[in-house]
Amino acid sequence: MADLSKEYATALFSLASEKSLLEEIKTELDIIKAQIEEESDYLMILRSPALPLSVRLGLIDESFGSFNEFTVSFLKLLCENAHIELLPECIDEFMALYKELLGRSVAKIYYVREPSSEQKTRLEEKLEKISGKKIDAIYLEDSSLIGGIKIELEDKIIDGSVSARLTNIKGVIGK
Repeated sequence: MADLSKEYATALFSLASEKSLLEEIKTELDIIKAQIEEESDYLMILRSPALPLSVRLGLIDESFGSFNEFTVSFLKLLCENAHIELLPECIDEFMALYKELLGRSVAKIYYVREPSSEQKTRLEEKLEKISGKKIDAIYLEDSSLIGGIKIELEDKIIDGSVSARLTNIKGVIGK
């Protein structure tokens, strides 16, 4: 689904860029993200098949009708295509494109045990050297890693997790 989120975000980003609305739409997406994080049931309601589509689209108009028409159309498109649950990922992808435009890069860093602030600083400095860009790090807990970290940076995955090592060992032994 990450590819689908990226497609939606890229389409909105291209449109916003073409119409010189990047700042406005970015700001609106920031507001939407904050609201859906605050009201966790909102996305669940928008994807509920128990509510007619017209009601769900009306809820979008009610909540975000004052926003730019492209932002509202984007939300409605996700809802109509039954992809509204991808909205948080779409917003993250849009922000990554925006930061890339500014010469910044987003690194998603998955961990089991949160790194100390000193470890975070060192890690971010290394990632800046690798990418040649300023890094905006997002730290996410993922207990499935067992230990270590996994990093997603500019469509690359650096997997130093225990689970990845075990999978590699299993592959060698299985041959």
